[in-house]
Amino acid sequence: MTNTIHKSASKVPLNQFPGDPNILLDALIEKLHLKNDAALSRLLEVAPPVISKLRHGALPIGPTMLIRMHEVSELGIREMRALMLKGAEHAD
Repeated sequence: MTNTIHKSASKVPLNQFPGDPNILLDALIEKLHLKNDAALSRLLEVAPPVISKLRHGALPIGPTMLIRMHEVSELGIREMRALMLKGAEHAD
């Protein structure tokens, strides 16, 4: 088995995921029929400023947060990563 690194993720630390977190956060809010970021923070069991920091890029979406998002939404990890990458492609 060979280790291949996705071209766009090659310079990203292993504890972070590339892309636009806003697309993912908005998709979670829509899928879970939540009203806003505060409701999402309660469901993810994090303080509201954590969601704000994720949105503004001050805090990366790391593996622990991605797993928690998967647990509450049942979205696949690959699907969530694809959403973030999709948002980053539109920003270019």
